[in-house]
Amino acid sequence: MAIRLQKFLAQSGVGSRRFCEELIKSKKVKVNGKQAIIGTSIEKNDVIEFDGKVISHTESDTKLLILNKPEGVLSSNKKEKDIPIIFDFLPKDNTKIRWISVGRLDINSSGLMLFTNDGNFANYCMHPSSMIDREYLVRARGDFTKEKKQKMLTGIHIDGVKYKFTDIVEGEKQSSNQWFSVCLMSGKNKEVRKIFNSVGLEISRLKRTRFGPIFLPSKLAKGKYIELSNKEIDSIKNYGV
Repeated sequence: MAIRLQKFLAQSGVGSRRFCEELIKSKKVKVNGKQAIIGTSIEKNDVIEFDGKVISHTESDTKLLILNKPEGVLSSNKKEKDIPIIFDFLPKDNTKIRWISVGRLDINSSGLMLFTNDGNFANYCMHPSSMIDREYLVRARGDFTKEKKQKMLTGIHIDGVKYKFTDIVEGEKQSSNQWFSVCLMSGKNKEVRKIFNSVGLEISRLKRTRFGPIFLPSKLAKGKYIELSNKEIDSIKNYGV
Protein backbone atom coordinates (compact mmCIF):
# COMPACT_ATOMS: atom_id res chain seq x y z
CA MET A 1 0.00 0.00 0.00
CA ALA A 2 1.44 3.34 -1.08
CA ILE A 3 1.78 6.21 1.41
CA ARG A 4 3.10 9.74 1.08
CA LEU A 5 6.84 10.05 1.75
CA GLN A 6 6.50 12.81 4.35
CA LYS A 7 3.98 10.72 6.30
CA PHE A 8 6.34 7.74 6.27
CA LEU A 9 9.25 9.90 7.49
CA ALA A 10 7.12 11.37 10.28
CA GLN A 11 5.90 7.96 11.41
CA SER A 12 9.51 6.74 11.41
CA GLY A 13 10.38 9.39 14.01
CA VAL A 14 12.34 11.76 11.75
CA GLY A 15 10.17 14.76 12.68
CA SER A 16 6.80 16.34 12.10
CA ARG A 17 5.27 16.22 8.61
CA ARG A 18 6.05 19.90 8.11
CA PHE A 19 9.66 19.28 9.14
CA CYS A 20 9.86 16.27 6.79
CA GLU A 21 8.47 18.35 3.94
CA GLU A 22 11.31 20.83 4.50
CA LEU A 23 13.83 17.97 4.43
CA ILE A 24 12.44 16.84 1.08
CA LYS A 25 12.53 20.39 -0.28
CA SER A 26 16.14 20.68 0.94
CA LYS A 27 17.05 17.59 -1.13
CA LYS A 28 18.10 15.55 1.90
CA VAL A 29 15.85 12.58 1.08
CA LYS A 30 16.23 9.98 -1.66
CA VAL A 31 13.89 7.24 -2.88
CA ASN A 32 15.56 4.34 -4.67
CA GLY A 33 18.68 6.44 -5.14
CA LYS A 34 16.85 9.38 -6.73
CA GLN A 35 16.15 12.79 -5.25
CA ALA A 36 12.70 12.85 -3.66
CA ILE A 37 10.17 15.58 -4.33
CA ILE A 38 7.08 16.77 -2.46
CA GLY A 39 4.12 14.53 -3.21
CA THR A 40 6.18 11.37 -3.75
CA SER A 41 4.37 8.18 -2.74
CA ILE A 42 6.31 5.10 -1.70
CA GLU A 43 5.72 1.36 -1.55
CA LYS A 44 6.99 -1.20 0.96
CA ASN A 45 9.92 -2.30 -1.23
CA ASP A 46 11.21 1.23 -1.93
CA VAL A 47 14.54 2.24 -0.38
CA ILE A 48 14.30 5.50 1.58
CA GLU A 49 17.47 7.40 2.52
CA PHE A 50 17.80 10.43 4.78
CA ASP A 51 21.27 11.97 5.19
CA GLY A 52 22.77 8.82 3.72
CA LYS A 53 21.03 6.45 6.17
CA VAL A 54 18.40 3.94 5.07
CA ILE A 55 15.10 4.19 6.94
CA SER A 56 13.50 0.76 7.20
CA HIS A 57 9.86 -0.18 6.61
CA THR A 58 9.66 -2.37 9.70
CA GLU A 59 6.22 -2.80 11.17
CA SER A 60 5.76 -0.59 14.18
CA ASP A 61 6.15 -2.28 17.52
CA THR A 62 6.18 1.02 19.37
CA LYS A 63 4.77 0.86 22.86
CA LEU A 64 3.71 3.85 24.93
CA LEU A 65 2.87 4.12 28.61
CA ILE A 66 1.31 7.01 30.47
CA LEU A 67 2.25 7.39 34.14
CA ASN A 68 0.64 9.67 36.69
CA LYS A 69 3.84 10.77 38.43
CA PRO A 70 3.52 11.57 42.14
CA GLU A 71 5.34 14.46 43.81
CA GLY A 72 8.60 13.53 45.50
CA VAL A 73 9.71 11.23 42.67
CA LEU A 74 12.83 11.88 40.58
CA SER A 75 12.66 11.86 36.76
CA SER A 76 15.82 9.77 36.63
CA ASN A 77 16.96 6.23 35.96
CA LYS A 78 19.57 6.43 38.74
CA LYS A 79 18.83 6.10 42.43
CA GLU A 80 19.89 8.89 44.77
CA LYS A 81 19.84 7.66 48.36
CA ASP A 82 16.33 6.43 49.14
CA ILE A 83 14.44 8.81 46.84
CA PRO A 84 12.02 6.95 44.52
CA ILE A 85 12.48 7.31 40.76
CA ILE A 86 9.90 7.21 37.96
CA PHE A 87 11.10 3.82 36.72
CA ASP A 88 10.12 2.28 40.08
CA PHE A 89 6.50 2.63 38.94
CA LEU A 90 6.84 0.99 35.50
CA PRO A 91 6.12 -2.67 34.66
CA LYS A 92 8.79 -5.11 35.77
CA ASP A 93 7.36 -8.31 34.26
CA ASN A 94 9.14 -7.85 30.92
CA THR A 95 12.82 -7.08 31.41
CA LYS A 96 13.45 -7.10 27.65
CA ILE A 97 11.76 -3.72 27.24
CA ARG A 98 13.95 -0.69 27.85
CA TRP A 99 11.63 2.17 28.68
CA ILE A 100 12.64 5.67 27.58
CA SER A 101 11.21 8.74 29.28
CA VAL A 102 9.64 11.33 26.98
CA GLY A 103 10.80 14.46 28.79
CA ARG A 104 10.94 15.07 32.52
CA LEU A 105 9.08 16.57 35.46
CA ASP A 106 10.94 18.01 38.44
CA ILE A 107 10.73 16.25 41.79
CA ASN A 108 8.03 18.59 43.14
CA SER A 109 5.80 18.31 40.07
CA SER A 110 3.22 15.63 39.31
CA GLY A 111 1.08 14.40 36.46
CA LEU A 112 1.41 13.03 32.97
CA MET A 113 4.64 11.37 31.89
CA LEU A 114 5.09 9.24 28.79
CA PHE A 115 7.44 6.27 28.31
CA THR A 116 8.22 4.43 25.10
CA ASN A 117 10.42 1.57 23.94
CA ASP A 118 11.15 3.42 20.67
CA GLY A 119 14.07 5.86 20.69
CA ASN A 120 13.10 7.44 17.37
CA PHE A 121 9.58 8.06 18.61
CA ALA A 122 10.90 9.54 21.87
CA ASN A 123 13.12 11.94 19.90
CA TYR A 124 10.19 12.86 17.66
CA CYS A 125 8.03 13.69 20.68
CA MET A 126 10.70 15.89 22.25
CA HIS A 127 12.02 17.64 19.13
CA PRO A 128 10.82 21.27 18.76
CA SER A 129 10.02 20.70 15.08
CA SER A 130 7.20 18.34 16.07
CA MET A 131 5.27 21.30 17.54
CA ILE A 132 3.68 19.28 20.35
CA ASP A 133 2.31 21.47 23.11
CA ARG A 134 2.06 20.67 26.82
CA GLU A 135 -0.59 21.80 29.29
CA TYR A 136 -0.14 22.28 33.04
CA LEU A 137 -2.38 22.99 36.00
CA VAL A 138 -0.71 25.52 38.29
CA ARG A 139 -1.50 26.92 41.73
CA ALA A 140 0.52 30.04 42.48
CA ARG A 141 0.73 32.71 45.16
CA GLY A 142 1.12 36.40 44.39
CA ASP A 143 -0.46 39.32 42.57
CA PHE A 144 -1.41 38.45 38.99
CA THR A 145 -1.99 41.35 36.60
CA LYS A 146 -2.74 41.88 32.90
CA GLU A 147 0.80 43.23 32.50
CA LYS A 148 2.31 40.07 33.97
CA LYS A 149 0.09 37.90 31.79
CA GLN A 150 1.26 39.75 28.67
CA LYS A 151 4.92 39.31 29.64
CA MET A 152 4.40 35.58 30.16
CA LEU A 153 2.80 35.27 26.71
CA THR A 154 5.24 37.55 24.87
CA GLY A 155 8.32 35.89 26.32
CA ILE A 156 10.79 36.39 29.14
CA HIS A 157 14.56 36.10 28.76
CA ILE A 158 16.33 34.33 31.61
CA ASP A 159 20.09 33.73 31.38
CA GLY A 160 19.93 34.32 27.64
CA VAL A 161 17.10 31.83 27.06
CA LYS A 162 13.58 32.86 26.03
CA TYR A 163 10.66 31.28 27.89
CA LYS A 164 6.98 31.84 27.17
CA PHE A 165 3.49 30.38 27.34
CA THR A 166 1.25 30.02 24.30
CA ASP A 167 -1.88 30.32 26.46
CA ILE A 168 -2.85 31.22 30.03
CA VAL A 169 -6.35 30.62 31.41
CA GLU A 170 -7.10 32.10 34.84
CA GLY A 171 -8.94 29.88 37.28
CA GLU A 172 -10.35 29.97 40.79
CA LYS A 173 -8.85 32.25 43.43
CA GLN A 174 -8.35 30.92 46.96
CA SER A 175 -7.15 33.59 49.39
CA SER A 176 -3.64 34.53 48.20
CA ASN A 177 -3.52 31.56 45.78
CA GLN A 178 -4.90 31.32 42.27
CA TRP A 179 -5.23 28.42 39.83
CA PHE A 180 -4.07 28.68 36.23
CA SER A 181 -4.04 26.46 33.16
CA VAL A 182 -1.00 27.18 30.98
CA CYS A 183 0.29 25.81 27.68
CA LEU A 184 3.74 25.88 26.13
CA MET A 185 5.46 24.34 23.14
CA SER A 186 8.79 23.27 24.61
CA GLY A 187 9.98 21.19 27.51
CA LYS A 188 12.87 23.22 28.88
CA ASN A 189 14.06 22.45 32.41
CA LYS A 190 11.67 23.95 35.01
CA GLU A 191 10.26 26.27 32.34
CA VAL A 192 6.85 26.78 33.97
CA ARG A 193 8.38 27.58 37.35
CA LYS A 194 10.90 29.98 35.83
CA ILE A 195 8.21 31.96 34.01
CA PHE A 196 6.04 32.31 37.11
CA ASN A 197 9.00 33.17 39.35
CA SER A 198 10.20 35.83 36.90
CA VAL A 199 7.01 37.86 37.45
CA GLY A 200 6.96 37.42 41.23
CA LEU A 201 4.56 34.48 41.47
CA GLU A 202 5.42 31.47 43.64
CA ILE A 203 4.18 28.06 42.50
CA SER A 204 2.83 25.79 45.25
CA ARG A 205 1.46 23.08 42.96
CA LEU A 206 2.34 22.04 39.41
CA LYS A 207 0.76 19.20 37.46
CA ARG A 208 1.10 18.27 33.78
CA THR A 209 -2.33 17.39 32.40
CA ARG A 210 -1.80 17.06 28.63
CA PHE A 211 0.87 16.21 26.07
CA GLY A 212 -0.37 17.06 22.57
CA PRO A 213 -3.57 15.05 22.03
CA ILE A 214 -3.01 12.86 25.12
CA PHE A 215 -4.76 13.88 28.35
CA LEU A 216 -4.01 12.54 31.82
CA PRO A 217 -6.95 10.20 32.57
CA SER A 218 -8.96 11.48 35.52
CA LYS A 219 -9.25 7.97 36.96
CA LEU A 220 -5.52 7.18 36.75
CA ALA A 221 -4.24 7.24 40.33
CA LYS A 222 -0.86 8.69 41.26
CA GLY A 223 1.90 6.14 40.77
CA LYS A 224 -0.17 4.09 38.32
CA TYR A 225 0.30 3.64 34.57
CA ILE A 226 -1.66 2.39 31.57
CA GLU A 227 -0.53 1.38 28.09
CA LEU A 228 -1.83 3.52 25.24
CA SER A 229 -3.26 2.13 22.01
CA ASN A 230 -1.77 2.29 18.53
CA LYS A 231 -4.48 4.79 17.67
CA GLU A 232 -3.31 7.07 20.48
CA ILE A 233 0.31 6.67 19.36
CA ASP A 234 -0.70 7.63 15.82
CA SER A 235 -2.58 10.65 17.19
CA ILE A 236 0.75 11.97 18.51
CA LYS A 237 2.57 11.22 15.25
CA ASN A 238 -0.08 13.12 13.30
CA TYR A 239 -0.67 15.89 15.84
CA GLY A 240 -0.91 19.34 14.35
CA VAL A 241 -0.64 18.03 10.80
